Amino acid sequence: MSKIKEMKFDIKLQNHFWFWGLYFLLNFLRWGAYFNDYEYSFKSNIIEFALHIPLVYFNLFVLVPRYVLKSKYFKYTIALLLSLMSIYLLKTGLTYYIISENIWPEANREYKPFEINHIVAVCIGELYVLAMASSVYLTLTWLKERDRNRALRENQFKIKLKYLKNQIQPHFFFNTLNNLYALSLESSDKIPDVIIKLSKVMEYVLYDVQGTKFVPLIKEIDYLQNYIEIEKLRFENVEVTINIESNIDEVKVPPLLFISLLENAFKHGGLNNDNLKIKINCKIIGDSILHFEILNNFVLSQNFKTKKGIGLINTKKRLKLIFKNNYTLEQKVKFNYYIIRLQIPIHNED
Repeated sequence: MSKIKEMKFDIKLQNHFWFWGLYFLLNFLRWGAYFNDYEYSFKSNIIEFALHIPLVYFNLFVLVPRYVLKSKYFKYTIALLLSLMSIYLLKTGLTYYIISENIWPEANREYKPFEINHIVAVCIGELYVLAMASSVYLTLTWLKERDRNRALRENQFKIKLKYLKNQIQPHFFFNTLNNLYALSLESSDKIPDVIIKLSKVMEYVLYDVQGTKFVPLIKEIDYLQNYIEIEKLRFENVEVTINIESNIDEVKVPPLLFISLLENAFKHGGLNNDNLKIKINCKIIGDSILHFEILNNFVLSQNFKTKKGIGLINTKKRLKLIFKNNYTLEQKVKFNYYIIRLQIPIHNED
């Protein structure tokens, strides 16, 4: 089934009536004023529009899908010529019996049926209406299809982003629950504090950022701090510092964008490391770029360049979806530190 045939009901029926009604009124007034004979203009337009309309829809919904869309142009040409000849016969006969024996009153002399000038004039007139009406219809259909495709792309974009965000947290929650279980076995007094921080993390992930394209950077920083406090349960010796060098009160960022970078620092920096140090730097470069950097120390025997977790892969996919190529994400090792830097365009508070 061709796209055009599938979309023939996309444009509301009332719009078809409006188009033909206005077109009829325009022709009626135009030719009535030109010949100073509105009665003749009304009768002739009634006949013409009774033939225009079937021809236009026959072309759009039968000939075009059957021949043009299947590249059968010769058959389409033959079918269109036969249709025009049928229209000519009907128009000539109706004009002769309803309006005047002079089948072409607009001409400067009396014409008889099947004279070449009359045939050409009628066919050109029909082709003009056919081209104009079809162009209007196909343009409107194309615009609707474009809007539909855009909506589908946006919906797919949202679904993909949601899928990527949903992959961020499950392992963290499982780890935290395991830690809580271990603390409960020890009857630790840290349990209430961990539960409170975990509830804040869950509230932020499950409610605060759902359906939101951008969130205040300050809230993201608070979220990272709660995450850090929970992760400290897994590491006896960990030192985390957050350095904010600029005013970020009005800056917004995509939610849960930095958490994978921080997870990566804990995951790889904590391997065989009895004294984990993590430093987070955040600043604004110029007026349009947010610079976010995480450094963590590591054991020299670890080959950090080859480690690619699902978190970083998803982060890159999200960055690509949101910012296209308008971002930078760099990873490098310098001395005893693994460094990851992210720069993205600033989204300011409206």
